[in-house]
Amino acid sequence: MGTSGAVIRELDCKTLREQAQTTPPFPHIIVDDFLDHDFAREVVESWPSYSEAAKIGREFRSINERNKVQVTDSAQFPPALRRLNDALASPAFTQAMTSIFGIPELLPDAELVGGGLHQTGPRGRLDVHVDFNYLEARRLHRRLNILIYFNEGWLTDWGGQLELWNRDVSKCVRSVDPIFNRCVIFETSEISYHGVTSVTCPEGMVRRSFAGYYYTTAAPASWTGQSHSTVFKARPDESVKSGLMAVKHVSGIMKGKLKTAIRKP
Repeated sequence: MGTSGAVIRELDCKTLREQAQTTPPFPHIIVDDFLDHDFAREVVESWPSYSEAAKIGREFRSINERNKVQVTDSAQFPPALRRLNDALASPAFTQAMTSIFGIPELLPDAELVGGGLHQTGPRGRLDVHVDFNYLEARRLHRRLNILIYFNEGWLTDWGGQLELWNRDVSKCVRSVDPIFNRCVIFETSEISYHGVTSVTCPEGMVRRSFAGYYYTTAAPASWTGQSHSTVFKARPDESVKSGLMAVKHVSGIMKGKLKTAIRKP
């Protein structure tokens, strides 16, 4: 499969389908040299600095996600990133995703909720989690995540690995270095636990990625009728954080109940 403008290189859907169906811990694929090399370099050269991105995006400094900035407004993207976003939303690419993952009628998210341009600085991280499963305002079920990395010369010692965990978050099954022009696509579900290890790159450097998501109007077979926001879990060696997460979770539940009570006549 190719896309207009030779942005995305041709995909071997048959081989990738086999990879998605057989690779634990949940359906996913890893594609190196995902984009045309010259185009990928164009994206890197146009990438805004951390401080520039922070002015037009959102910074994260929470217990679960920190030293990270995200830009979701595609109107703020440089031209190369707009071309990338358009290619990922193209009918040709979404049809390829349907072929690989067996999910019909996939829809890209023009609003890039939770997606877009991401960059994480030194000491940044993203804890293990499953993503929100439903966009209630648009009645869309979240089905696939796509991540593309733009980190030239990235060393394993610098951390920032994408980790894929088993269903009870007792074991990291796969660790993926965020190297230049690597793409990871995985099916989102109630067991697709993933996270990013602490970034330890030198000061002045950042971990760069672009994220996109795909939805369906039809509910997946596993749908229980219950929507949820992002659900974080502590790693096995994070006992202190586990306690803090539990307090945060209970606080969130109480706030939700209070809002419901206030809305009642």
